[in-house]
Amino acid sequence: MRNSKQVGDETESRALTKLLECGYSVSIPFGDNDRYDLVVDDGGDLYRVQCKTGWPNKTETMRFNTHSQTTRDGSYHEETYHGEVDAFLVYYPKNDTFYWIDTADATGQKMELRFESEIDHPSINWADTYEFDGTIP
Repeated sequence: MRNSKQVGDETESRALTKLLECGYSVSIPFGDNDRYDLVVDDGGDLYRVQCKTGWPNKTETMRFNTHSQTTRDGSYHEETYHGEVDAFLVYYPKNDTFYWIDTADATGQKMELRFESEIDHPSINWADTYEFDGTIP
């Protein structure tokens, strides 16, 4: 059974490969102390990117964490990434697809992306809106 560090490393590796295949220059911060996993250069702008792995949640939805969870000095801590990263690049293993979500669009704890629904509601985050097609929005 893989632990969460292994899952995160695999997602980060896939994200790096995907971005390079799409023609971006990608830098990896030295060490594990930065809030972002990758820095993506599109030739004009730099983006601090946090890589996340999505998991199935309710029917036709994917969920991912938009915060980090750590234990320090015996206490549990949760911290959002707002102001410290520019985007999330989320890999969803179930459909082998990446999703680019600007932190301005992300919720504070967890975010759901919906693939299908019988209703259309303004609060639904549609997965196809965020699907990464190789172009940074």
